[in-house]
Amino acid sequence: MSSVEPHPAELIAWYAEMGVTEALDETPHDHFAAPRPAAPPRPVLVPGSDPIRRAAPGELAPPDEAAVSARALAREATTLDELKAAMAGFEGCALKATAKNLVFADGNPAARVMLVGEAPGADEDRAGLPFVGRSGQLLDRMLAAIGLTRAEHVYIANLLPWRPPGNRTPTPQEVAICQPFIERQIELVDPDILVCVGRPSSMALLDVKSIMAARGRWLEYNGRRTIPALPILHPAYLLRSPLDKRLAWRDLRTLKTAIDAL
Repeated sequence: MSSVEPHPAELIAWYAEMGVTEALDETPHDHFAAPRPAAPPRPVLVPGSDPIRRAAPGELAPPDEAAVSARALAREATTLDELKAAMAGFEGCALKATAKNLVFADGNPAARVMLVGEAPGADEDRAGLPFVGRSGQLLDRMLAAIGLTRAEHVYIANLLPWRPPGNRTPTPQEVAICQPFIERQIELVDPDILVCVGRPSSMALLDVKSIMAARGRWLEYNGRRTIPALPILHPAYLLRSPLDKRLAWRDLRTLKTAIDAL
């Protein structure tokens, strides 16, 4: 008796009745096994060229041309006025195009205490001076509580001299480009005590990962010479979290004790 091949439509209908939902090939497959990870793509090399080296996770990318240029300009400045002029003429940071003013510094350049904040806000951008908005007013009151005034006892600068649009957090690239300037500014002021105000400046200058863990602890800033450095909470944070002002007061007392011992 000869076999009769079923019509494809009849075969499909029979499969559907049997509960078949997908077509498989003749090779068995374990559909419950975890999928194999895809193999990484192989780099395409141009004859005569070296393989492209990619940065490993957590590895810092090499500084770009703007950061190299900033470092060269900063190194050439021998006074604060020269440094300010070099920064005013620097075109390597995109923040300059959106900022109204260069915010260089305020206070007494001969002071023994230097404060470094994060970046200008809207008020600072308009005035061309650091810490003049609500957070700056709180900072002035904090300093006054331990007998310090901006005009006489401290010198204040920022990690970035230009305001990021919308007061956003600076990007790592922006910090890398501007960091040579603040490092040179610290060298020229040569303070006896460095106070890093907030996480960004503490992270960039002191390699701090958590401001809450580091605040109030004496660390070292390693520049041209080693300077005792104290991370403190940013006044803008204290305005949002007033209960933590008690922590700020402890840190101010720590700072006052160190100043009295100079």
